[in-house]
Amino acid sequence: MNTITNDKTAAPRRIGFIGLGIMGTPMAGHLAAAGHTLFVHTRGQVPAALAGRAEVCTSAAEVTRHAEVVFLMVPDTPDVEKVLFGEHGVAGGLADAHGGGAGKTVVDCSSIDPIATQDFARRIAALGAGYVDAPVSGGEVGAKAASLTIMCGGDEAVFERVRPLLHTMGQNVTRVGEVGAGQITKVANQIIVALNIAAVSEALVFASKAGADPAKVRQALMGGFAASRILEVHGERMIQRSFAPGFRIALHQKDLNLAMQSARSLGVALPQTAGAAQLMNACAALGHGQSDHSALVRALEAMAGHPVAPGGD
Repeated sequence: MNTITNDKTAAPRRIGFIGLGIMGTPMAGHLAAAGHTLFVHTRGQVPAALAGRAEVCTSAAEVTRHAEVVFLMVPDTPDVEKVLFGEHGVAGGLADAHGGGAGKTVVDCSSIDPIATQDFARRIAALGAGYVDAPVSGGEVGAKAASLTIMCGGDEAVFERVRPLLHTMGQNVTRVGEVGAGQITKVANQIIVALNIAAVSEALVFASKAGADPAKVRQALMGGFAASRILEVHGERMIQRSFAPGFRIALHQKDLNLAMQSARSLGVALPQTAGAAQLMNACAALGHGQSDHSALVRALEAMAGHPVAPGGD
């Protein structure tokens, strides 16, 4: 029997991290703070938060040559494929490393297509390395607080090798099954989150247009069966008109597109997900694609001709 613990005391290791955006930067920072030697690569300039705490590499291949475990945190399926198999990519670094990829592990924390993930894992395994898909949930707040939920797919022995590192960045770390299972779980997560945001948006638009104070409505609902993390955090964003991105509309659009594509291939109807996807599309058309996904409320406000609350950008 395996005992699952919140192990943040992993022995120091040589860790690579590729993709230092809103989520990747604090995640990499937690690994550095835990005493691991960090090798990083990103498309832009390395953030000041990691200055002096990581060795900056010129390519994903260079990161891979140095590191035992390589984390990826990039936006979409084509980005992962490019990082892994493009020129100067991870695969090249595995091929160049002494002994090939033996003993090395790639951990993809991006949210991407489950079928593509399985293909990527097979191609990395052919180079001798292990592969874990480990998409995360919790947004920028969770990344900064090291409280992410991390949903993993991969061989159990490979997962156990990297589990202590994942616990450095998250609190709820679960191996769901074999490679691809983590991405399937993340798609399910994004369906639930999107539908909750849509529900909170509709409720607050309705309450505000009917003449009630939306802040007091939210406060009252937080004490009842309608209480949720979305109502708590994103409901407040809608009222405060605070839509600086923790997780962008454009990225949630991508995740819901994955859900709809997978549903078509499985012959599964997702009618509520389709509606939420259209609301995301409407937000993007209104110019809010780079806003936080709580800004989905703006599509409903536009249809109602009434904002939940005045102000904001």
